[in-house]
Amino acid sequence: MSDPGMDFRSTRERILDSAMNIFSAKGFHDTKLDEIVAEASISKGSIYFHFPNKERLFIALVDQFADVIERRAREAIDDAAPGIDRVQAALQAVMETFGKYRRPAKLLLVQAVGLGTVFERKRMEVTDRFALLIKTYLDEAVADGSIAPVNTHIVAHAWMGAIYSIVIQWVYTGEPSQDEIMEALLPLLLKSVGYQD
Repeated sequence: MSDPGMDFRSTRERILDSAMNIFSAKGFHDTKLDEIVAEASISKGSIYFHFPNKERLFIALVDQFADVIERRAREAIDDAAPGIDRVQAALQAVMETFGKYRRPAKLLLVQAVGLGTVFERKRMEVTDRFALLIKTYLDEAVADGSIAPVNTHIVAHAWMGAIYSIVIQWVYTGEPSQDEIMEALLPLLLKSVGYQD
């Protein structure tokens, strides 16, 4: 006999995986729930059981991607020394995760733009979440003297803007490469707070 919790999770995961494929290929507006139902090999009732509408499904994908980025960043940070090493580890993990998960990055950074207030709020929530993570480690770097005192809230948000801008270009064009981004952007961001390697 199968575990109902496993069936629930696997159905939800199949829906999310199928939604990712179709949203990535067709965009939010041109995706029909029936296409997701067909790709996931589920009933229409199943999709509505898990997600009341297409908007909630899209937002669940954004949340899932945000969770992955944050988890990767925290794992990288756990291995780093306090202060600037954690700032570098967090930045590198965020960039590597965007690089590895190009399709979800496109959903978050490109397709969610202009979809309305609910989506903008979600994008802002995700941005704030990552900016807060960066701010935490910038505060550590200030406290241990690795960098001079700065307004870490503003710096963290400015860094997120720079990261998003580069990743959006990369999502659209495939350029610059992930290695080029890391080689140029990471030192630039660190220099912006007065850190010299």
